[in-house]
Amino acid sequence: MDLPRPPRLAIIVWQSLGVSWGLATTGAMLAFAVQPYGTGVIPGLLAFARGETPAQAWDPLHVLALIAGLTALAVLVAVLLTAGVQALRARRRHRVLLALISHDDPGVPGVRVLDHPSAAAYCVPGLRSQVVVSEGALKLLSEDELAAVLAHEAAHVRERHDLVLLPFAALRRALPWSKVVADAQAQVELLIEMAADDRARRYCSPRRLATALLRFGASGAMPTPHGMLGVHVHNVMARVDRLVKPLPELTMTVRSSYIALSVTLVTSAPLLWFFQL
Repeated sequence: MDLPRPPRLAIIVWQSLGVSWGLATTGAMLAFAVQPYGTGVIPGLLAFARGETPAQAWDPLHVLALIAGLTALAVLVAVLLTAGVQALRARRRHRVLLALISHDDPGVPGVRVLDHPSAAAYCVPGLRSQVVVSEGALKLLSEDELAAVLAHEAAHVRERHDLVLLPFAALRRALPWSKVVADAQAQVELLIEMAADDRARRYCSPRRLATALLRFGASGAMPTPHGMLGVHVHNVMARVDRLVKPLPELTMTVRSSYIALSVTLVTSAPLLWFFQL
C-alpha cells in the first residue's frame, strides 16, 4: 500500500494485522493443546477447566502447547493493561505539572502555554484532554502556522490516536527484541501523524502546516513528554512532501479491497478459537 495516500486505511490494516497475529499465534498453540478433546479452543479449554477426560490421551507436546499458549495470552493481556495504566499515570502526573508551569493565554484560547524557550507543541490525550504549546513555539511560528499546528494537535485528541498506538506500544514491551514489532510501531506512529495532517488540512493551509513542520525540525524542537502526542521531527520531509505535493486518492475499488482484507484478517483468526483444526 502507498502509505502516504490513505493513512487511516493503512492504520486499519496494521491494526487488523496485529489483532489477527495475536489471536492466530495463541489460538494455534491452544488449538493444538486441546486437540485431544476434538473441539475448538474455547470448548476445549472449558472442558479442560471442568476436568473432563479427553477422547484421546494427553501427549507431552499437547501439555507444552497448553502452557505456552496460556502464557503467551496472559503476557499479551498483561502488557496491554500495564501499558494502559502507565499511560494514564503519566498523563495524570503531567496534568499536575502543567498546572504549575503553564498558563492560559488570551491569544490562544483553550490552549495551555508552557513557560519554556524551546519549541514544543503536543496534546495530553484522554477524557480531560489538553493542547499545549511552549513560549518558544509562539515566538517561532507565524499566526497561520500556529493555527495549523493547533489543528494538527486537536486532530490527535479528536481521533484518539493514543488508543491506536497503545496496542503497538504494548507489543513492543512484550517483544523488545523484535525488529518486525519495532518497524510496525514506527509505521503506525508515522501514519497517525499523516492522519492528523489530513484532518488539519480541512481547517488550515497545507503549506502553512508544512512550513511549521520545517521550522520545528530546524529549531531542534523539545522532545514530546512520555505518553503524549506531539510534533515529531522524525520523517518531517516525508510529511512535508505529502502536504505540498499530495498524491492522487486511491480508487474506491482499491480501498474496498483493503477494507475486505482487514475484515477477513480480523474475522478469520478467531475461527481457530471455536472450530477444530
